[in-house]
Amino acid sequence: PASHYVTPRPALSQAMKTIRAELKERLAFYAAENKPLEAERIEQRTRFDLEMLEATGHCKGIENYSRHLTGRAPGEPPPTLFEYLPKDAILFVDESHVSVPQIGGMYRGDYNRKSTLANYGFRLPSCIDNRPLKFEEWDKMRPQTIFVSATPGDWELERTRGEFVEQIIRPTGLLDPKCEVRPVSTQVDDLLAECRTCAERGQRVLVTTLTKKMAEDLTAYMAENGVKVRYMHSDIDTLERIEIVRDLRLGVFDVLVGINLLREGLDIPECALVAILDADKEGFLRSDRSLIQTIGRAARNADGRVILYADKITDSMKRALGETARRREKQERFNFEHHITPKTIKRDVSDILRELCEKEGVEELPRDKEKAAFASDKKLKDTIAKLTRQMRKAAEDLEFEQAAKIRDEIKRLENSALSLSGL
Repeated sequence: PASHYVTPRPALSQAMKTIRAELKERLAFYAAENKPLEAERIEQRTRFDLEMLEATGHCKGIENYSRHLTGRAPGEPPPTLFEYLPKDAILFVDESHVSVPQIGGMYRGDYNRKSTLANYGFRLPSCIDNRPLKFEEWDKMRPQTIFVSATPGDWELERTRGEFVEQIIRPTGLLDPKCEVRPVSTQVDDLLAECRTCAERGQRVLVTTLTKKMAEDLTAYMAENGVKVRYMHSDIDTLERIEIVRDLRLGVFDVLVGINLLREGLDIPECALVAILDADKEGFLRSDRSLIQTIGRAARNADGRVILYADKITDSMKRALGETARRREKQERFNFEHHITPKTIKRDVSDILRELCEKEGVEELPRDKEKAAFASDKKLKDTIAKLTRQMRKAAEDLEFEQAAKIRDEIKRLENSALSLSGL
């Protein structure tokens, strides 16, 4: 665990010696820099931790002394599960176009935070060595690896020299959706008409915009014109996000508007139309990879279509449309040769929500606890809000273990709320 180190007494005694030596060096540094406040802060904190280690063998934030406890040199990689994998292990990296960049991002984000703590005397500089692996360390340490992605990143393609195994034939025979480009000038009214048509057929629509303001305005306009529509944005918490997806599938509303809907990575079989507004605005949300991922949201329905609203065909659009057309042509040829008729995926709402719960790190409630949760529905949200405040207070007081316990309790209560919906 991140905050628990079981260390033999001799190793702990040696670690305390090296911690005292580092503290002495740090106090000399602050004295030379004329920073008495930082010196007092780090001395008080470290000596208290040393007293706790001496008396109990443990202290709050013990993970910040992991380098001393494990006896590793400064800058040496931290211990990870990769060290325990056999040589013939195979590592799968799912959604590698996102996962691979995050590996390097984790270290940089952690370093920036820890270096601030060290600079201002909240922690000794050795806390920086309690960190994720650097990208180069992970790349050197990983076993043979299979990267899985509908849109592989540049790094993966370079490593494989552009060679990869395509898996674009679906067992259901479903094709990549048909794509068409329409002008921006009439995009709102055109989209409104399309949404009404889909609603009449019992289908769902996903709409992706570039800005939060545009998403809000579009949602309000559609609602005024009689369309059952909801808006999903980054401020919505986990529980509400799951409820929105459930309501979309159940037909409580027909249109879901968002800025980066592909982030959810959800497969919604009822979604027959994906509308991409301002598709010709080059950028992260309209790159070829983002467009292909967004287009893929309509690939779970036999009638899946995508409308890109644009006044010009950008290079990203050209690549995305070309790749989608290439895959569709290959799928059509395979279906024709094997006499396969595309069929929309049939998945229960509970299956989709179970998948989302896994993505969000929320565990499902056992069925025998669901009925008990009904009684506390009214108080549930108030309790979650209260616990959230307690969790943040504990984190501010550096009581991270207590904050983690409260966080786990919040997740358990959120599971209870899920069961109240009758899933």
